[in-house]
Amino acid sequence: MADIFDKCYKFTDAKVAMEAGYYPFFIPLEESEGTEFVYQGKRFIMAGSNNYLGLTTHPKVRQAAIDAVNRYGTSCTGSRFMNGTLTLHVELERELAEYVGKESALVFSTGYQTNVGTISALVGKGDYVITDKDDHASIIDGCMLSRGKMLRFKHSDMADLERVLKNVPEDAGKLVVTDGVFSMGGDIAPLPEMLEITKKYGARLMVDDAHSIGVLGGGHGTSAYYGVTDQVDLIMGTFSKSFASLGGFIAGDSDIIHYIQHHARSLIFSASISPPNAAAARAALQVMKEEPERIQRLLEIGDYMRENFKKLGFDTGPSQTPVVPIVIRDEMKTIFMWKALFEAGIYVNAVIPPGVAPNMSLLRTSYMATHTQEQLDRILETFERVGKEMGVI
Repeated sequence: MADIFDKCYKFTDAKVAMEAGYYPFFIPLEESEGTEFVYQGKRFIMAGSNNYLGLTTHPKVRQAAIDAVNRYGTSCTGSRFMNGTLTLHVELERELAEYVGKESALVFSTGYQTNVGTISALVGKGDYVITDKDDHASIIDGCMLSRGKMLRFKHSDMADLERVLKNVPEDAGKLVVTDGVFSMGGDIAPLPEMLEITKKYGARLMVDDAHSIGVLGGGHGTSAYYGVTDQVDLIMGTFSKSFASLGGFIAGDSDIIHYIQHHARSLIFSASISPPNAAAARAALQVMKEEPERIQRLLEIGDYMRENFKKLGFDTGPSQTPVVPIVIRDEMKTIFMWKALFEAGIYVNAVIPPGVAPNMSLLRTSYMATHTQEQLDRILETFERVGKEMGVI
């Protein structure tokens, strides 16, 4: 008889990489101070975090989490639908909706659950959901869990989006979902052009702003960056990036959010976001409003690193943000370069297929508003040395 565990016993790729010392995943950090961390007693510069505004160590954010534990305890031990909604959640939702320019918002326990729950709740039998081919896995999984039909268009190719929508039945419900900032390429979705096409074919538009809020549009996200907030139907965000916490939210018209609240299975059947996480996100939002210079500094750092990587001869892909990929293409060379950088005390993310398309392996670098000039220059100097040793530049 077949054993369902056979695939597990035969999966040896990761073990081989571990034994060879070239395994770049699940590295346990001992201490973390935002731009630096300690691993096995050695201090590293972190150049691969999504902590864009550096708020995980901000005194107000830390204190808010501590105060929430003291007031509410460590967990709600129930779903939002039942006993897991606190006044803290409701206040956070109101403030988030106001910040992104929408009527209402709904907080989920993770960003992944936000996309999965929202899309699967809205897209039913006979409906269509259309995604960019570079959209995050949580969007794809939400589409797969819906009862509708998923179609995809070439990355940021508006002609291809129109081709797809043109072939969808007029009487079918249509939801187009895109990342605002794409997490691997660091490029920005062309929302104005996308809106023209979605309106033409009667489709609604949802934007995943996980990597955009706190970064673009004065921190308000991609829709604000383009000045089209009133035209975008749904704005999604996560707390695990600029908000220095864990969780996510969806924002839009009140009736739409009310429907999602009563139909999103990942909300109804999951424990609610914990009090310290909710409080930390709320405090981070307040810091974004009070310290806009952090957002400006982040953008300046992104420009500085992108320009200097290009001067050195590196391929930074389509990046327009503080997410700056170093495109290497060759899978093994990407792993070898990651290892050399790691040994030199620089942490970046090695991304190989299926995380990216074949022949598009890359090192994902990303920056924080709190990186010092000395740290940035050390990253560049180390990349230059290792890049030349590896024959990448």
